[in-house]
Amino acid sequence: MKRKQTALYLAGIIAILFTFSSCKKYLEEKPDKKLISPKSLDDLQGLFDGDYIMNYKTPGFGEASAADAYVNQANYNNFFFSSSDKDAYVWNFKSYINNASDWADSYLVIYNTNYTLERIDGIERTALNGSKWDNVKGSAFFYRGYYFLNLAWQYAKAYDPASFEKDLGIPLRSTSDINVPSVRATVKETYDWIINDLKQSAKYLPDHPTHPMRPSKAASYGALARAYLSMRQYDSAYKYADLSLQLKNDLLDYNSPDINETLNIPFQPFNNEIIFYTVNPGYYAAASPISTHIDSILYASYEENDKRKAIFFRLFNGGRRFKGNYTAATGTFFSGLATDEMYLTRAECHARANRITEAMNDLNTLLEMRWATGTFIPFSASAQGEALDLILKERRKELLMRNLRWIDIKRLNKEGAGIVLKRMVNNQVFTLGPNDDRYALPLPYSIIDITGMPQN
Repeated sequence: MKRKQTALYLAGIIAILFTFSSCKKYLEEKPDKKLISPKSLDDLQGLFDGDYIMNYKTPGFGEASAADAYVNQANYNNFFFSSSDKDAYVWNFKSYINNASDWADSYLVIYNTNYTLERIDGIERTALNGSKWDNVKGSAFFYRGYYFLNLAWQYAKAYDPASFEKDLGIPLRSTSDINVPSVRATVKETYDWIINDLKQSAKYLPDHPTHPMRPSKAASYGALARAYLSMRQYDSAYKYADLSLQLKNDLLDYNSPDINETLNIPFQPFNNEIIFYTVNPGYYAAASPISTHIDSILYASYEENDKRKAIFFRLFNGGRRFKGNYTAATGTFFSGLATDEMYLTRAECHARANRITEAMNDLNTLLEMRWATGTFIPFSASAQGEALDLILKERRKELLMRNLRWIDIKRLNKEGAGIVLKRMVNNQVFTLGPNDDRYALPLPYSIIDITGMPQN
């Protein structure tokens, strides 16, 4: 077991060395690449500024499973779609041997955070280095909580007080010691840890980052809003969405000449709505920008004066492909935090508290910036259910392909939404019903073999 654990976490050690050479020019100058063991504050900050490791590889298996995108029969049959992808596409996980990229990439980040937390307390915090020391420590807590949350959404069942003390969560790695075995915590333990990490991060991080690839207090609050929303604790989700928006509430006007709907990359890099920037690299064929089309009923739900209809989609081979990525790139999806998500989260929480006027104000503030100038008629609702229905429909349309739909389906089905996912292959319909055990996606089989942890 010790030798196997060592092999599993050797990648973490390699990451420390590799990260120094992967930083973008717009971040601070990084430590000497010859350093082998990061120890100073600059060294440790260098780990977090290694964007290729820390920002560019959030999990995407959930997005691939959520069925907002489909693969046409030709793509399904061609060589690009492997037999393993075909199994995953129809939620046939008994025979699906998925690659371990989501798992390995996420725990690589977590290794870096644990390494940093073990070393920073050995560095004295002084009046001269205080802001840098705080940023490093806060970043470590943030990244760990942020990636644990993404992993929990994907590999654990939905948060449910009726069963969360026995439902399996994820391994909560809290040490860089490669000899400590990994074990699965419960769902309750998992979310308790996530909330604590993110709250700790908010104590140290600045209100605003020097660049959106670095976390901030606004990002900590935004991630807490995400976590509490997925836990269906709407009062707390409201609190943190509101706190995030108090620090950053910019919205893009989709009528702006800076957004060119005729281009395949309509948005500018690092636009003003972005609170914290991360990317889903699109490992999975069922969620790849180059192999999928958007659900036709979903596409038809965008009205003609809604600018998103032209900005988000392009016609390709008889279907619509998604191009509305805040990554400002064609081959990846934005998975980070943005102000439009916070407005929708706050609106939903208002509605669930029966604050209908406030809920519609938040929704209309966002949508007015999405419709053609002079054409938007504010939405109204006379009852709580009507308000929620409007907000949830717009949430799906606005936050498309951001790695949020999978957890939204899981939590909403716990509220009785009755969402059934469907996919058709060779004229055969495959379904995934509400609260199916398969909503906890399978852990990589290689990890099960190495650690002996129970599989979903």
